Amino acid sequence: MQEYNHLCFDLSKTITERYSTSFTRGIKTLGKKYHAPVFAIYGFVRLADEIVDTFHGHNKKQLLARFKAETYNALTEKISTNTVLHAFQMVVNKYNIDIKLIEAFLHSMEMDLTDRKYDEQVYNTYIFGSAEVVGLMCLYVFVDGDVAAYKKLEAPARSLGAAFQKVNFLRDMKADFEERGRVYFPGVDFKNFDDHAKNEIEKDIEKDFVDAYDGIMQLPADVRPGVYTAYIYYQRLLQKIKSVPASKVSSTRIRVPDFEKAILQLKTYLKFGFSF
Repeated sequence: MQEYNHLCFDLSKTITERYSTSFTRGIKTLGKKYHAPVFAIYGFVRLADEIVDTFHGHNKKQLLARFKAETYNALTEKISTNTVLHAFQMVVNKYNIDIKLIEAFLHSMEMDLTDRKYDEQVYNTYIFGSAEVVGLMCLYVFVDGDVAAYKKLEAPARSLGAAFQKVNFLRDMKADFEERGRVYFPGVDFKNFDDHAKNEIEKDIEKDFVDAYDGIMQLPADVRPGVYTAYIYYQRLLQKIKSVPASKVSSTRIRVPDFEKAILQLKTYLKFGFSF
């Protein structure tokens, strides 16, 4: 069984490495004991996201419903033949992650299967379930069962997850509209997206970043550099988005080149030292 457990965690790590160099870079800057559980959380959310975003030509609703049922079975039975779910259930059960966070995440994935206009309430519900809860699941791992520490850091963790997701929405605006018919920002018309709307969104994201910072600095010392790496990467991505007009955001995917990511990683080492 031990060999199977190791295999499941290794596969979740591979999924993360293949899909997100940025998150992989950030995870590897965490203390080593956090690597496997955070890779397992990412593997779970990545697989669900793939179902709703890329499994075109298949019955996504049915596939997601099956994945959802398999998730709850894995959590209850503490085993799964789905390697991603097996690694995930081990983390959820070990750290007593609140099942409500998983329910909120799966609900947001279901929302992606329905064409809808995102008013303020729906927008906030979606961001909570698709992004904030992922940070909160990781927070359970970082505080290792310390309920008081979790409560203290819950609000800034949510702000950080929201900031990441909103930046993603801006970065992926073109693909979300053209490939999936989605515009997540309330009241925004993709075809008439202008600088005023863009500036208002950017101000909202900047507030989330400010609200998140103090929480990052209060994380355990062996967690702080990894989360900070992701924080400054997304801040840099937002800066690049801010530097171009709305017309470019809606026609091009803005990205941070690999050499800039390496520089940001170096900044983390300089800020926290080279010993972590």
